[in-house]
Amino acid sequence: MAVFSCLDGLNIRYRTVEHAPAYTMADCAAVDRGLGALTVKNIFLTTKNRKRCWLCICRPDARFHTADISKQIGSSRLSFAPEEMLFQRLRCHGGSASPLGLIFPEAGDVGLIVDSALHEYDTLAFHPCDNTRTVAMAAGDFFGVFLPATGAEVREVVFDDDGLSVPERRNP
Repeated sequence: MAVFSCLDGLNIRYRTVEHAPAYTMADCAAVDRGLGALTVKNIFLTTKNRKRCWLCICRPDARFHTADISKQIGSSRLSFAPEEMLFQRLRCHGGSASPLGLIFPEAGDVGLIVDSALHEYDTLAFHPCDNTRTVAMAAGDFFGVFLPATGAEVREVVFDDDGLSVPERRNP
């Protein structure tokens, strides 16, 4: 699988677990406990004219408001992108969206919006573009090795229960 070849080529240490298809964050909760990691929530977005796509990754409990995110990254209003765009860009289907799909050439116009609180976690987990597996890696490797290797534009935002402001920082 291309995702694992990429991680191996970048010398990123990771753990993988196979499981029943996980379509929701509740499905991911049991996997998180087994991996000792936080599986991020992934939201695939696009501008109204569909010229730009963004993948937003955040904590599972972060409250998401497209207007707030759009404003914070300086974009026109974002909305949820259709599944066919997700598959065309990141080779994922709904329920398996992942920043690990940024390795594919088709992802060249996909930016990454990151919940800044994710930097406070030791280990993050993602689907490898397939929701029957989860991959856990050190957050430092994700932010410091993987993301730079993709060349994706990264914008950080801040979430909390009221929308966007400074969140409580915590480790799983």
